[in-house]
Amino acid sequence: MTAFAALLGAGFGLGLLAVFAGLRRRHPAAPSRSPGLVITRELVIRLAIAVFVAALVGLLTRWPVGALLAGIAAYALPKALGSNKDAERALARTEAVAIWAEMLRDNMSAAAGLEQAIIVTAPFAPAAIKDDIDELTAALRLGHRLPVALTELRDRLDDRTGRLVVRALLQASQRQSRDLAKLLTELASRARARANLRLKIAPGHAKIRTNARIITGFTLAMAAGLVILNPGFLRPYDSLAGQLVLVVVGAVFAAGFLGIARLAKVGLDKAGPR
Repeated sequence: MTAFAALLGAGFGLGLLAVFAGLRRRHPAAPSRSPGLVITRELVIRLAIAVFVAALVGLLTRWPVGALLAGIAAYALPKALGSNKDAERALARTEAVAIWAEMLRDNMSAAAGLEQAIIVTAPFAPAAIKDDIDELTAALRLGHRLPVALTELRDRLDDRTGRLVVRALLQASQRQSRDLAKLLTELASRARARANLRLKIAPGHAKIRTNARIITGFTLAMAAGLVILNPGFLRPYDSLAGQLVLVVVGAVFAAGFLGIARLAKVGLDKAGPR
């Protein structure tokens, strides 16, 4: 009953978070510099699943440590192991940065300045970064200074080469750079080189991620099978000493899963020339 009551209480709290996340309006032109914990729909869903799994394990086993470990695993493993879509999104963002840098370069001569070039290219920005560029443009139209708006874009942009492009724009906005077009060309070439390298290594990393998910799935299925089909085998864990041992066992498995997750993501953020 204690675990069921905890489940009800946690469900009520998550319901309030979901309502808050749905009613919350994000101002596109003024993102926070230190956002801290941002309540999103994805976060609420992950928390709800983690609480449900923790409560279910607590009801089946009566192990507080087991319930805690199960909740942590349910919350962290899907994100840690990632998906092929994450790699595809990273590739799309890198290619989008290259296209946008070339668009800025081509419009620098025709536009009245860097700020005007950004506004002109915003409607044609690639889909992978269009929301970020739209927020930058909205900030400029509302009268934000260009260096401030670019700094906010650099904080939002989830791409290493993209941050380099924004840094170059930021420096050019603070002191007129005559070599900006040349620098944008170089950064666009670098982004395309990173994208090509990502395409080459993507099949290998997809295989690694698949193997990591299989290993993790079999491990969790074995643990669930023992709990459901052979609870007597796990009876020693009912005692206080057993729970302390379970902490050690959970730490060992957590270290193993962390290693698998890091192996599954190796190279995704470092691929490409520096």
